[in-house]
Amino acid sequence: MHHPLASLTARRARMALIGALAALPLAACSPVVDVPAAKDAANPACAPMMVALPEAIGDSALRKTNSQATAAWGDPSLVVLRCGVNVPGPTTDRCVTVNGIDWVIKEGDPVWTLTTYGREPATEILMDPDKISSATVLADLAVAAAEVPASRNCVGQEELQDLPQSQ
Repeated sequence: MHHPLASLTARRARMALIGALAALPLAACSPVVDVPAAKDAANPACAPMMVALPEAIGDSALRKTNSQATAAWGDPSLVVLRCGVNVPGPTTDRCVTVNGIDWVIKEGDPVWTLTTYGREPATEILMDPDKISSATVLADLAVAAAEVPASRNCVGQEELQDLPQSQ
């Protein structure tokens, strides 16, 4: 025998479950991050790096962006990446090597710009060192950045001293 009250309770439970499932995607999604594409974003050499990007940097999860060869982590975005930026030439700006990847650092206030050195296309990272550690960012991105082969390396003061002197 069919009991009307049991049917009503089961129907309410199903409706509540459907409502919860429908709301789940809305609660789990952050808005798409607006990141302007770099001039050379369509360079095919960006693709292997973009595929190798980590799902998180520190505690910041990877988010969707609206431009080719771009990425962002955190909500709000703590790290923004763009592949295909201008390749830095010789510079006196500080250059650091983290896990085999050379980065030119321009310290802004508050945002720092870190650009791969000796790799074409170059990749740029924008980040605020007061909100996330630059060491964490560079270490977490090293594997992906290595997907763009290096053709040059940073030269430090020690290496300059070893160069032959012109006569």
